[in-house]
Formats: sequence, structure tokens, C-alpha cells
Amino acid sequence: MQGGIDMKEENAYKYIDVYLEDCSLRKRLSQKTIRAYKIDLEQYFNFIGEKKDDLKMINEYIHFLNKKYSKYKTVKRKIASIKAFYSYLEYEEIIAFSPFCKIRTKIKESKMLPRVIQKEDLNQIFTMLFDNLDNADTEYKKKLALRNITIIELLFSTGIRISELCNIHTNDISFQDRSLKIFGKGSKERILYLGNDQVIEFLKKYIALNETISNESGYIFLNKFNTQLSEQSVRILLKNIENELKLSKHITPHMFRHTFATTLLEKEVDIRYIQNILGHSSISTTQIYTHVTYLKQKQINIEKNPMNDYKDKNI
Repeated sequence: MQGGIDMKEENAYKYIDVYLEDCSLRKRLSQKTIRAYKIDLEQYFNFIGEKKDDLKMINEYIHFLNKKYSKYKTVKRKIASIKAFYSYLEYEEIIAFSPFCKIRTKIKESKMLPRVIQKEDLNQIFTMLFDNLDNADTEYKKKLALRNITIIELLFSTGIRISELCNIHTNDISFQDRSLKIFGKGSKERILYLGNDQVIEFLKKYIALNETISNESGYIFLNKFNTQLSEQSVRILLKNIENELKLSKHITPHMFRHTFATTLLEKEVDIRYIQNILGHSSISTTQIYTHVTYLKQKQINIEKNPMNDYKDKNI
């Protein structure tokens, strides 16, 4: 066999599970990533069917992806998933060489500036959350209100991802050191310092009130069934807040991360420190926030420029 997997000779599907198991055990990738890989690989092999996965077929598939998906990152990830699978097959000597080694893809990435939450909206959100806590007339409502405040405060004060938040365990927090251990993308570990006293106090109160949280390995944030809170539940929480306050802008969990990073830049924090706090492997990922602060600078220099006071004078 010269190149990829000839579907008439080999059944590629039997290798997918083996490959994904290797990704899980050896590379220690998250189950969310594993599921995405599985979807990408099955989609590709469903597309080519019984045909030979040669350069012509691969290029047809890339054209199919570009037509089907508008987001650059989606197409890029799907191609990368298949490339990685073939590299594994080549390394394990299941195939002679990967047909993707001759494929050169360059997809133009659209510049999508991160969306941030305005201060006015943040004030409304926090006011509503604290009102819910003050007006809680049952133990369950108090626990729920306290949980929701702690979630929003953690997202906003640390810039962690929603997946990182939902996976926090009690033993990831050290109140003595004021530290929070986070396992980010690719199971990369980083330690964050909890610098705000209010965040610390609400975390303590929520854990103390929630007796079902295990002191050893339990998840911090739980749902009404006392099991791990899902990412979707956090999104629903924000959607409910958005609807109740009638906010003009849709609020997502990631916008708290964007707002956190942008605020630090506006406060002249070095971008390398922000990269470390956010857990970005590349500085180029963090640099997108500099575009946001540039737009803010542009707005200030237009609206607040000192020369505006003299625009009607002949000087």
C-alpha cells in the first residue's frame, strides 16, 4: 500500500477507537476533545465512503468543509484532527505514509475581536445576583443564589474558562495560600492567585453551606441533583440573567474571560503576565486583546481629545 487507507482493503473505523484510546491514555486529552476527534474522523470517512483517500479526494473534502462551515476554527480543527489520525497510523506502520503530508492548507482567518461586557451590564448583573441572595427565603434558594454569585465572580476575577470552572474540586483550592489550581486545555496545570477578598469569602460560604461537597474530591459547583454542574447549565444561568435584565447584548461565559483580559491590559498589565494567567500556550493568542484596547484608545482620542475644545477657533 502506497499511501492512505484503501477502504476496499482496510476498514478505517476499526483504527479510530484504538487511536482515540491512545489520545486518552497517553496524551491525556479531555473527553470533550476525544468526542470532537471522533466526530471529525467519522465525518471524514463517511464522506469518502468506499473511495480511495487520495489527494484528489482529500481536496474535495476540504472544499466540502469550507462550504459547510463558515468558521475558520471549525475547518482548521477538523483538518487537524484527520492529519493527526493519519500521522498516528503512519507512526504505527499501519500505512506506508500519510496522504496528508502533501496537503498544504492555508485558510484565511477572519479577525474576530473578543466581545467584552460593558460596566453598566456588569453592575446590573451583580446587583441582581446580590438581590437574589438577600431575598432568598429558603435554604435551597440561598444556596443557589450563593452558588451563582460565586460562579460569576470567579469567571470575572480569574478569567478561567467555563470548562475549567465546572471541573474545580475542593482540593484544587487552598484558602491558606489563596490559590486555585486549574487544569486547562491539554490537561496543562496552572496555579492562580485569588486576589480579591470578596471572592474568597463567597467561596468559603458556598462550600460551608453545601454539605454535599466532598472534602476530598468533590466538585465545587453542583446542580440541583448534587452532581457536577455542566457547562450548559452555566450558559442557561447567564441566559436567564440576560432575559430578566433585558440586556441588549447576549452574554456568554467566555465574555467574562475576554473582559478580564481586556481590563488587565487597560490597567497596563504586561501581556506576558496575562498570557500566563489565561493559560495561553502562545503569546499570539493573547495579543488579540491588544486590538480591543487599541479601539478603546481610538475612541478616547476621538471623543476626549483636548483639541476638541478648540475645533471652532482659528488657530
